[in-house]
Amino acid sequence: MKRPLVPVALLYVGGILIALIARVPPLFLLSASLSLAALTLAWGRVRLIGLCTLIVLTGWTNHTLRTAILSPHDLRLVLGEQPDIVTVRGAMREAPTQRVYVRGQQETWRTMARMEITALCRNRQAWQPAAGRMAVTTQGILSTNFFAGQEVEITGVAGRPKVAAAEGTFDYRTYLDHLGIYYSLQAASEQDWRVVTSPSKPPLADRFREWARRALALGMPVEDESLRLEWALALGWKTALTEDVSEPFVQAATYHIFAVDGLRMAIVFGIFFYLFRALRVPRAVSGLVLIPLIWFYVALTGWPASAIRATVMLTVVIIGWTLRRPSDLVNSLFAAALIILLWEPRQLFQAGFQLSFFVVLCIILTLPSLRGLGQRLTAPDPLLPDELRPRWQRALRGPGRFVEDLSITSLAAWIGSLPLVAYYFNIVTPVSTPANVLAVPACALVLISNLASLLLAGWFPAAAILFNHAGWSIMEIIRVTSHWFANWPWAYFYVPAPSLFTTGLYYAVLLGVCTGWLLQPRLRAWKIAALAAGLCLWSAQYWQARSVTRLTILPANGGMAIHFDAPGTSDDLLVDCGATNSVQSLTKPFLRAQGVNRLPALLLTHGDLRHIGGAELVANLFSLQKLCVSPVRFRSPVYRRILKDY
Repeated sequence: MKRPLVPVALLYVGGILIALIARVPPLFLLSASLSLAALTLAWGRVRLIGLCTLIVLTGWTNHTLRTAILSPHDLRLVLGEQPDIVTVRGAMREAPTQRVYVRGQQETWRTMARMEITALCRNRQAWQPAAGRMAVTTQGILSTNFFAGQEVEITGVAGRPKVAAAEGTFDYRTYLDHLGIYYSLQAASEQDWRVVTSPSKPPLADRFREWARRALALGMPVEDESLRLEWALALGWKTALTEDVSEPFVQAATYHIFAVDGLRMAIVFGIFFYLFRALRVPRAVSGLVLIPLIWFYVALTGWPASAIRATVMLTVVIIGWTLRRPSDLVNSLFAAALIILLWEPRQLFQAGFQLSFFVVLCIILTLPSLRGLGQRLTAPDPLLPDELRPRWQRALRGPGRFVEDLSITSLAAWIGSLPLVAYYFNIVTPVSTPANVLAVPACALVLISNLASLLLAGWFPAAAILFNHAGWSIMEIIRVTSHWFANWPWAYFYVPAPSLFTTGLYYAVLLGVCTGWLLQPRLRAWKIAALAAGLCLWSAQYWQARSVTRLTILPANGGMAIHFDAPGTSDDLLVDCGATNSVQSLTKPFLRAQGVNRLPALLLTHGDLRHIGGAELVANLFSLQKLCVSPVRFRSPVYRRILKDY
């Protein structure tokens, strides 16, 4: 079999999906798996069927064991569903991170952390054992005295995480469930934290990131947005990526450069790989050095899940290259996916895993077809000798091929991510290809400058300062051009999340056409008939969804917003909108999740700020076409200003 790990991975994924539907006790699954394994070994005639079934059972059992309540001290048994004031004790799994939320001109800081809980105390009662993970949110910024590995006690309100406030908005509970976290703890301030035991110093990754931030700031006059974006790019420092800062990068489809994902790891790998090749380091030595080197970089960035996924894939490819084994990228990709899901099956339901896997798979399978199409469109006259072509054409041949390959790869990545980005972020970005043709090489140059600065900062600070200025300048180019691309006409638009059927049909058609499987002679008529039936079902589903009238009432912190969604887009209406904070946190993400790009009409019922305070923001965000008000006058200055402006 050419790609033996493809069916193995698919069967294992099938077992994980079955675990979502069929809840079976783990003991029964373990017994069934052991019995089937013994039967498969003893009875050769059913070995193939038995092995396939055993792989499915393995995925089913693994996911069930990760999600089932196995301990009598599990937090789901100790806390229940109702919020409670508690003091928890446990180990810090990672260093606390800060998030800043900008509402109008006001900044609000919060500190996020994750704990492995070992004990719990209710209302100053006796301590009781507890087991599980908890997400901790604290108002303000914690001091640097808290870091990973400490045992701490925190007092706050523990409860189940918030669910989505409205259809299509972010579901924090589901997000944490896929991380194995079922409870959150809200602490008022740093005064609610207490260190029980602590190592003598923070972990190496924490100390490195703090030192690296100072090193990358050497010689820089101020800590501005571009410098903070460099920290996010090179070190995974997420505090810089506020909503206002991130939005233009999301709209220009260049936000992915700030995730420690496949692109970042591929660039880091490529820097050292080509350096070793230039120095003529033997293949075996290169592989033995590259694998621990890229894993060391992952450790220094704090072991983010996206970096682990990308590094597992790179490790599989490097091992095959080092051993001089015939490489098959699809088989290597499925091997990496299988390793990741064996380690943590819940990653299958995370957006990062799905995007990483499908984007790489689509690049591998669609790139040959797109490259062949590009070569046919740009190929020179084959009858004209190379010596007779203009000198400028021959000079631009190499750069032209580089730009062409980068454009085709960016296009393949955009095509591969289209339905998943629409599902998770409700956005489609046609500007993605030209924006990434500039952003990806610039990202590589920023990383080269940052790595050079980090290598030189300790013993040659003057050179490090030069690289810091170079990195800052290139990051400023990325920032400015991303804003510019985001302002192109039709650079992006918001769409409702596609259904599971739509997503599956899209990938089936895309991969079937690009790989040529759909048009192969064998069973061609049946495949075309299945495709036609699928398109008919999709058309019926789309027509039904478009013909439904929806009325949604949004609770907006004491106010209210009502969205009337009529068939089509011309008759939609928003009644009130909530205050500015409510628009930022609820109304805006809800409308974008419904695919609202232009708002036909906004009706303001009265002048209460809790109902209409964010009207100006709504009008600017959604290109308001018509404002409707009553003839009754109100004293609210905001209401009067809205009437004057619109």
